Amino acid sequence: MKDLPKVFANKISENINNTQDIFYGNDRSNHKKPDSLSIVRKINSIFASTSHVYKSKVKIELKDKTEEKVIVGKTTTHLITIDGELIKIIDIVDIEKI
Repeated sequence: MKDLPKVFANKISENINNTQDIFYGNDRSNHKKPDSLSIVRKINSIFASTSHVYKSKVKIELKDKTEEKVIVGKTTTHLITIDGELIKIIDIVDIEKI
């Protein structure tokens, strides 16, 4: 192999800091902070309404999903569905009667 010509390399005499720390955050999702007192009031008004005899069909918006359920009872911490499922009241963001 032939000898290649030498390449000029300039000596670096100082520290080079050409890295950048960049953070770009864009959280445009609509995070509603549930007001537990208003959620409890909404639940109590559903159970106190004249149209609620044994069960009520409601739309429940939880922290991660929205479901339509038929509720039949409540405890101090949970809603009870007709299927026997327990839904934590503190996980409810919004509830409305259908």
